[in-house]
Amino acid sequence: MNLREARELLAEQGYPVLFALPSAPGRFHGGAPYRIEIPSCEGPEVFKAVLDEAVERDVPVHRVSQGSGVMMLTDAEISEMVELGNDYGVEVCLFLGPRSGWDIGGQAKVSAAVASVARGNEMVAASLCDAFRAVELGVRSLLVGDLGVLQLLGDLKKSGHLPDDLVLKTSVLMPLTNGPTAALYQAAGATSLNVSTDLPLSALAEIRASASVPIDLYVEAPDDQGGSVRFYDVPEVIRIAAPVYLKMGLRNAPNIYPVGAHLAATAQALGRERVRRAELVLRLLAEQDEI
Repeated sequence: MNLREARELLAEQGYPVLFALPSAPGRFHGGAPYRIEIPSCEGPEVFKAVLDEAVERDVPVHRVSQGSGVMMLTDAEISEMVELGNDYGVEVCLFLGPRSGWDIGGQAKVSAAVASVARGNEMVAASLCDAFRAVELGVRSLLVGDLGVLQLLGDLKKSGHLPDDLVLKTSVLMPLTNGPTAALYQAAGATSLNVSTDLPLSALAEIRASASVPIDLYVEAPDDQGGSVRFYDVPEVIRIAAPVYLKMGLRNAPNIYPVGAHLAATAQALGRERVRRAELVLRLLAEQDEI
């Protein structure tokens, strides 16, 4: 089978290789083609700093996500983040734990590709504990790094054990680089797809053609996720991948997971800078609209 024949077969299966990139018709509720997400919002004090900076810079923040995990937050901290989210209309997404990168195994220490998986059924059970605890405290958005855990959570939503409106957002540590994988994650229960950070526009368009749920894309990626800064791609990303969350990571920034009081000032400063990065992206979008 040559490459042309392979492309034809792939198209017959519903996953065409795209050359001329079509505009994506999807929109968020309310009609917006994109939203702003501030990742690594590690607790209520960081959240407050992000909100303060967003008001100062007139930057809309639609979602904050946290990477240290539910198990690294107290009940009071989770409740305060939920309350802040409700007050300001911001989705609060918390990462499930534990994760293999913090476990006793050695592979996750040398390969980020397995850093968020659940090693053994006991770790899956612990992830479910995190999920139910967060939901009981009012959280309605969870960041998932393991395919099996995602499938279980999707099944628990269908059975009524978890709320039907619970957002299940895949982690960037779950590699997502093509249409068939996007379709698989959505079928497993994902309602927001965090795609790999280094994809060309054609791959993003192919993922959009294969999945209907929102796509999340780092328009600036942390160094340990490739370190790309692709602000000028954003108008085309929105056109071909809507609805899409624009995620503001930071290059040249320390990995601060798990956060605690010993890193509070650093975490807040990083949160504020992510909002400033969002302001830069929004300026480019406004400039594009004027052309």
